[in-house]
Amino acid sequence: MKIAIIGATGFVGSAILNELVNTKHEITAIARTPKETVSVNWVGADIFNTDDLAEILKGNDVVISAYNPGWTNPNIYDDFLAGSKAIQGAVKQSAVKRFITIGGAGSLFVAPDLQAVDTPDFPKEIYPGANAARQYLNIIKEEKELDWAFFSPAFEMHAGTKTGRTGKYRLGLENPVFNDEQRSILSVEDLAVVIADETENPKHHQVRFTAGY
Repeated sequence: MKIAIIGATGFVGSAILNELVNTKHEITAIARTPKETVSVNWVGADIFNTDDLAEILKGNDVVISAYNPGWTNPNIYDDFLAGSKAIQGAVKQSAVKRFITIGGAGSLFVAPDLQAVDTPDFPKEIYPGANAARQYLNIIKEEKELDWAFFSPAFEMHAGTKTGRTGKYRLGLENPVFNDEQRSILSVEDLAVVIADETENPKHHQVRFTAGY
């Protein structure tokens, strides 16, 4: 299988790359500032140049987008939406049908008709990015041509925690997956396992999904 990963140097993208790098798949890692590693085809790209990005994506079986303009970016709302829409357009132009994109947890429903991002205690410092991811979810829900899946991480996502990579998780759709302590948690290493499993054995088609322990 040929897999393209957009945002491959970021927190989530690098975890997904690390999970897939030693598999039998052919990996193209896309970033604004590419690295150089064995067994990975690194490509530098500007996601806002749709024509160039589409050419890079052509011939892949799956495109995974872990694009995030940065939580400290003062223009994160506009940049996240513009970048996500540009990537979606490039995927369509490339003729790749399978598209998995990583969004935020804020759009998960914590009660009927109440998304986490709208609760009083939602962190104000990440609201613009979370709200942008919520708005993009609404946009991609209207996409009929691509076989897309939108993944919302757990509320708590860490790297190098005691959990690390367990390879175990439970799936959900519109609501957070809580553990026995009523925590929605999943390490970034296991998030990568979720995405790798979805890439190799697709279960979600034109829907949002989530995961947790």
